[in-house]
Amino acid sequence: MSKPEAARYRMTNWKSYNESLRRRGSPLIWMDKDMVWLANKAGRRGRPPVFSGAAIQFCLMVKVLFGLPLRQTTGTVASILEMVELDWPVPDFSTMSRRQKTLTVQISCRRAPGPLNLLVDSTGIKFLGDGEWLAHKHGTHRKRQYRKVHLAMDTDTGDIRAVEFTSSREGDGPELSDLLKQIPPEGLVGTVTGDGAFDTRRCHTAIVDRGGTAIIPIRKNGRLWKEDCPAARACNDILRATKRFGRANRKVWSGYHVRSRIEARMRCLKSFGERIASQDPDRQAAEIYIRVALMNRFNAPGTAEIERLA
Repeated sequence: MSKPEAARYRMTNWKSYNESLRRRGSPLIWMDKDMVWLANKAGRRGRPPVFSGAAIQFCLMVKVLFGLPLRQTTGTVASILEMVELDWPVPDFSTMSRRQKTLTVQISCRRAPGPLNLLVDSTGIKFLGDGEWLAHKHGTHRKRQYRKVHLAMDTDTGDIRAVEFTSSREGDGPELSDLLKQIPPEGLVGTVTGDGAFDTRRCHTAIVDRGGTAIIPIRKNGRLWKEDCPAARACNDILRATKRFGRANRKVWSGYHVRSRIEARMRCLKSFGERIASQDPDRQAAEIYIRVALMNRFNAPGTAEIERLA
């Protein structure tokens, strides 16, 4: 049998995508001159905050993007404000550190028409221990510790729609329901694509409850469930199709291999650094959310649109 021809693809929006890549290099894509920089009076007892949450988030985005310590961040932010001719005060390093612990990060995302098709996966990120080169060259001198980041990505826009930040002990399956809860109730969920770690009754139930279709491979030793709920019937349909057409054919037919896109998105998350700088769990979570906000902001000018030719 002859070898099948390799698939060919073509980009359909090269002109606009080329322009979006150019705009991503401008530091002003994170700067909104109409943002509320100074905080409004809260009407509570005690000293009110001087800077708004948007101002603190902007400073932390500059910190994460350029990998700066807090003190150097104040100088960079002051330079950006001077470039855009804004006479705004800059928060000092202690203010940014204190506010990072309680900051509610605003993550913008685009909405494509139609049902939402999600890709879900997780990755570990280090916050304590020796680097990879030092561990390889001299061995580990202290225990390396990790946190786990769970993401749900929109297939159509490439934006991250839901984030969960947990300890390294948490599995992928139990966090799926929390990811889906972050999707607004009025948002229609079309498909949810994940690896075999999501092949659990809890995951299938969470997907069916949102009206979605699971694209999850059945475990190799999977068996038919008792059809006492819609989730069990949906899982049994996947198992029957896998046995009839084969595991590889079923993955191609269902579009499972598009899951590689969220694995590439995990690499983008770690491009801001292989480890997180904070040691406090609340500050660590804020740093991860800041990274996600940056990723979605880079996507905002536009993404590549590719069609398959053959």
